Amino acid sequence: MKGNKQELIWSILRLVLGWILLWAFLDKLFGLSFNTAKDKSWIIGVSPTSGFLEFGTHGPFASIYKSLAGNVLIDWIFMIGILLIGLALIIGIFVRIASLGGALLMILMFLALIPPDHNPIIDEHIIYLIIFIGLFYFNSDRFSFGKYWAKTKLVKKYPILE
Repeated sequence: MKGNKQELIWSILRLVLGWILLWAFLDKLFGLSFNTAKDKSWIIGVSPTSGFLEFGTHGPFASIYKSLAGNVLIDWIFMIGILLIGLALIIGIFVRIASLGGALLMILMFLALIPPDHNPIIDEHIIYLIIFIGLFYFNSDRFSFGKYWAKTKLVKKYPILE
């Protein structure tokens, strides 16, 4: 029974973290007025990263991040990244690769905000990072296509694709 509860918790964490990233993508793409106003959406040509990179960053690496604000390549990498990571977590395939990408994204976002705004050491990016690391090592395939994906010859040959 203990294993089933752990599997359930990791499955729920995978799904909700996937939804957080997928929602961020949709909100930035269409300006759904949660964090992104309609007149600031990517679909009408506004950079999805410029606001955060230009005005939200602080600390020792802020000048590096500010220099990236409005860069089209950075916008595309960020948007495709959060879309693919979110979808992989929700669908339950490529979870290990998505976990690596998500962990890297969280480290980069944490470094943009040193020190964190609400706590001198830890913020939500570190919590998400820990979850991504956990998903890399313990991916639960409950509520996903992961069971079927893991049985393919490709994944058996290259387990990192799980």
